Amino acid sequence: MNPILIQEIRFHLARGDKKVIQEFAEDFHPAMLAEFVGPMNAPDLASFLQCLPPLQRGEVFSYLEVPVQVNLAHSMRRDQLAELVTNMSPDERADLVKKLKEETLEALWPALAWAEREDIRRLSGYAEGTAGAVMTTDYVTLLPNQTAREAIDSIRREAPDRETIYYAYVLGQDRELIGSTSLKDLILARPETKVEELMVPNPISVRLSDDKEQVAITIGKYDLLAIPVVDDDGRIVGIITVDDIVDVVQDEATEDMQKAGGMMALDDPYLNTTFKRMFSKRAGWLATLFVGEMLTATAMGYFEGEIAKAVVLALFVPLIISSGGNAGSQASTLVIRAMALGEVTLRDWWKVFWRELSVGFVLGGLLGVIGFSRVVIWQSIYPMYGEHYMLIALTVMTSLIGVVTFGTLAGSLLPFVLRRFGMDPASASAPFVATLVDVTGLIIYFGSAMLLLRGTLL
Repeated sequence: MNPILIQEIRFHLARGDKKVIQEFAEDFHPAMLAEFVGPMNAPDLASFLQCLPPLQRGEVFSYLEVPVQVNLAHSMRRDQLAELVTNMSPDERADLVKKLKEETLEALWPALAWAEREDIRRLSGYAEGTAGAVMTTDYVTLLPNQTAREAIDSIRREAPDRETIYYAYVLGQDRELIGSTSLKDLILARPETKVEELMVPNPISVRLSDDKEQVAITIGKYDLLAIPVVDDDGRIVGIITVDDIVDVVQDEATEDMQKAGGMMALDDPYLNTTFKRMFSKRAGWLATLFVGEMLTATAMGYFEGEIAKAVVLALFVPLIISSGGNAGSQASTLVIRAMALGEVTLRDWWKVFWRELSVGFVLGGLLGVIGFSRVVIWQSIYPMYGEHYMLIALTVMTSLIGVVTFGTLAGSLLPFVLRRFGMDPASASAPFVATLVDVTGLIIYFGSAMLLLRGTLL
């Protein structure tokens, strides 16, 4: 946000130039306005919003970051906050209410209409991460015996209060979902055509308890702009629109990336996360990985005698274990993403095992040849490995094949283990895989050295 623009807005707010503020706001999309005014302090931001028409005010408020919304809500009058909350979409309204302080919520609750209160209660009751938690209850419904003309008239009346009107859902006598039709089909149909003749029977839908990631996959698979959410009896209770799914995909991608970095996922934007929360999210995994790396020192101590006899072996330790960790991180990332997209399920672990076994062996062979060549070429330029340099080169090559193969298998199978025990596969982060492979890599490396160099260097 341009500081000069903020100062200009504050200048007009101080003068009470409401009309100037409105003319300024007319030229921008609500999302851009929210980006402009988001950095302002709560009193100035509240004054800015009060200058806007009610509908635009609610839209701009909806686009503000959640921490900004919460901070603003705690500083507003009850009637002002109630108006903003009423104009929000049901799903965003429920998300905001969950984060309000108890005293703010107690003051707000009586100012909301009964319908809004019930809607908030219902949506807030669904478990986080499920379709019920991200759906909206603003959708268009039709009856099968309506004509196209009657359906269009009905949509026209309902449109101002609905999230989207591109799809209309056809309901039976008990509100069970029996079909869907698009606004395009209704407009192009003859006016007297019945809705039941235009509708697509048994439309794609999701259950209240379905995971939101699975919902995103379903919407993407069938190229939908919205998908209905039904209860166990097949009755429609809401819809999930594609714009909400975009937010879900972004949030899940952010969470998976943070977990892959070896930390717990942050719940708020980076700059809005407190020091205490940042520390708690990162310290646990970091300490766990550090303790795991202590095993590396233990393994090195176990082979202390071999290192003392052939110090040259220590030169290749970083090379060996980093190659295994990198290979494991690659495999882990590929499998975690395939799981997230539904391309791989638990029953596919055996296929993944054989696939990664062969890929890991070939990749290990490639790195082994490079490692072998490096020792031989370096020895010819700077003789430093002694007369048994060929055996050292062979040890490096053999170790790389074994470590890379193991790293690939560990990285690809660990997500299956975590999923089997109900944990998030993204927790099989690159640092965790690397720590596991470090210890095993040392054992493979020095084990190979003991076999190949016995009687010469050892």
